[in-house]
Amino acid sequence: MDVKGYDHREDLLYHEEFCWVKPEGDDTVTVGLNDFYCKLAGEISYVDMPEEGDEISKDERIGTVETGKWVGKLIAPVTGEIIEINEVVEDDPAEINEAPYDVWLFKVKLSDPSELDELLKDDDAVKWLEAAIEEHA
Repeated sequence: MDVKGYDHREDLLYHEEFCWVKPEGDDTVTVGLNDFYCKLAGEISYVDMPEEGDEISKDERIGTVETGKWVGKLIAPVTGEIIEINEVVEDDPAEINEAPYDVWLFKVKLSDPSELDELLKDDDAVKWLEAAIEEHA
């Protein structure tokens, strides 16, 4: 779905700090960066993110997303344990810009699956994205 020139996937959940979250079963999610964040950042040259086995807490800073002239925050969309890191991102972070919804960052085993209910979806996610686009225009 196109939202003011940005790709937006309706089958995903979103955190207000520009991460998408895809549930994978009852207690695992895949996390990536949305198209708006990738275009706002420019060509991503480095992503500092947690490692496998690390515990992360929802809404806490867990790393950075960097371009040649910009450093942005990477905020945890959920609480849990990192169970897998996408090695493609470690080797060639610019791949995220090419396909932000196909190139994920990491997978999390959730500590509290009910946190998924707090993420944005459907019309709420579209309204949030439209507001973010206006704010950064």
